Amino acid sequence: FIHALVTGEGDAPPGFIGAVSLWLWFTVLFANFAEAMAEGRGKAQAESLKKTRTESQAKLLTGSEKTYRLVPGTALKVGDIVLVEAGDNIPSDGEVIEGVASVNEAAITGESAPVIRESGGDRSAVTGGTMVLSDEIVIRITAEPGQTFVDRMIALVEGAERQRTPNELALT
Repeated sequence: FIHALVTGEGDAPPGFIGAVSLWLWFTVLFANFAEAMAEGRGKAQAESLKKTRTESQAKLLTGSEKTYRLVPGTALKVGDIVLVEAGDNIPSDGEVIEGVASVNEAAITGESAPVIRESGGDRSAVTGGTMVLSDEIVIRITAEPGQTFVDRMIALVEGAERQRTPNELALT
């Protein structure tokens, strides 16, 4: 643009070259802004998921008559049996072994309608971090600490840094 402005030479008038140059710079700036916004949103989602994972308490069953003790959700091991009642978050990935309940999986799937989870059949798997809306279920934990669906989602969100081209690196 400067060369065309000073010399008056070029394939197009200097005003047109300047307008196209300005348009391209605005495009690059907007793309960087949009990328920064998406990255910030992803970090916020990862923090929200971490909070759900670390703050959940589990009702680890200790006897046959639904007696339990509270333990941190991160302390559960594969094979532990937990009770989850209405209003409780499911502490870890598992399989329903007793009961039927309505579960809100919006935090995982984005679907606002609750789903029914029950023992036996293909609707027995539950995901940690989801909430039981009604009734109660007994769950056998099937995921090791750090290997749950929520843990994998956190790792994906935190590791989702887009690869930049050499041209993008030169412009930033």
